[in-house]
Amino acid sequence: MPEDLTPTSIEAVLERLSEKAETLPRRLKQCADYVAANPDRVAVSTVAELSQAAGVQPSAFMRFCQELGFSGFSQMQKVFRSDHASRWPDYRTRLAALHEHGTESPFALLAEFVEVGRMSLENLMTSVDPAALEEAVTRLAAVRTIHLVGFRRAFPVTSYFSYAFAKMQVPAILHSGLGGMDACDTIRPGDAVIAVSFAPYTERTIEIAGEAKARGADVIAITDLVTSPLVRLGAIPLLVTELDVGAFRALSASLSVAIVLAVAVGAAREKEK
Repeated sequence: MPEDLTPTSIEAVLERLSEKAETLPRRLKQCADYVAANPDRVAVSTVAELSQAAGVQPSAFMRFCQELGFSGFSQMQKVFRSDHASRWPDYRTRLAALHEHGTESPFALLAEFVEVGRMSLENLMTSVDPAALEEAVTRLAAVRTIHLVGFRRAFPVTSYFSYAFAKMQVPAILHSGLGGMDACDTIRPGDAVIAVSFAPYTERTIEIAGEAKARGADVIAITDLVTSPLVRLGAIPLLVTELDVGAFRALSASLSVAIVLAVAVGAAREKEK
């Protein structure tokens, strides 16, 4: 592989993941999803550990590395190790001390959620691209109507947007799906959609975002991975990774992004007036 085609930074690796996500075979797609969600693990794990976590054979993980432009796993790992300490904390190591105390009491469980919430918030400073955030605010401040789309776990995020925009008199429509009613037909060219979805992605959210894009509306995505189907649609991505306690995830980081976006858009619109 020519040197100029080999990614030399974590950002370049993630960008290539996004570009190749749709064309990768299923097993390599599993590798891509795992690396995008767990970049901290690449720096400190063996290829056997990573392949097991991704649910593939080590040989598949090696092919994945080559698909990205590396000669092998060692070359890719060097890129992730270069700035691992300053960018992504080793979440599993830091949570291990909490898990040793168990979750027998509500207060112990509270301590775990506080810790993962804190780390999720810290991670925003590296996962959210400042340029993408600036562009999202500019687009949302200029459009006629903002549509809010997010179901299941994402619904509290879009509900907050609806509340905040109403208080700031920003025209917005919350697509709740209640009663089986669909407000997709209200999306017009010149509007914008804030679509919120995390793995496993809600199919209807992806469908509405795709329809909105086809109609000429802007789409801003609050999602978790560069391989997210919302990113592949060409949405402006604001990437958020929420850590979990067991199988339960809080929305600390997602709601923080929503608050920042809502306040910035409201302020920009008020300035234009």
